[in-house]
Amino acid sequence: MAGGVLAAAVILPTEFELPGLTDSKKLSAKKRETLYWQITQHCAWAVGEASCAEIDQINILQATLLAMRRAVLSLQSSYTKKTTTGYEVLVDGNRCPDVENCRAIIKGDLTEPAISAASIIAKVTRDRQMRELDALYPQYGFAKHKGYGTKTHMEALTEYGPIAGIHRYSFAPVRRAIS
Repeated sequence: MAGGVLAAAVILPTEFELPGLTDSKKLSAKKRETLYWQITQHCAWAVGEASCAEIDQINILQATLLAMRRAVLSLQSSYTKKTTTGYEVLVDGNRCPDVENCRAIIKGDLTEPAISAASIIAKVTRDRQMRELDALYPQYGFAKHKGYGTKTHMEALTEYGPIAGIHRYSFAPVRRAIS
C-alpha cells in the first residue's frame, strides 16, 4: 500500500554459482542481504521502479511491467558485453514487459537463478527504502511491515492518514483512510 513497485534485472556470469538462490520471500532478511552483496559484486544488475503516482494512474500490474521494462532497459544500456548468441529476458510470472526476447516463467524465481537473483535485488532495495521511510515517518512502522497492509499499517493510516507520494491512493484501504 506504500512505496513504488520495484523490479530488478540481473545477468549472471556463465560460470557463476551462488548456493542458496531462491525466491527472495523464502529467505531470511540476513540471508537476502548476504546474497545481495554477492550478486551486486559479481553480476551486472539494474533496478527499475514505478512510482506511487504511476501505480495510481495505470494500475499495479501495468506499473510492475513498467518497472520490469525500466530495469531491463537500464541493464541493457549499461552492459556492453557483446555475445554471439544474443540474450533472453526471463521474468517471473505470466506476462512479459514490452522488451524483446522475453519469456515469462510462472514461479520462475524458484527455478531460474537469474530470476531468483533479481528477486533478491528488488526485495532488498525495497526493504531499504522502507527503512528510510521509517526514519522519516516512524509512526507508520514501515521498517516492520514494509508497506504491506498489516494491522499496524492500517491503524496508522486510520490515525495519521496517508502520506502523499508514498501511499498508493488507488488501493482501497488507503482510499478508505481519507474518506
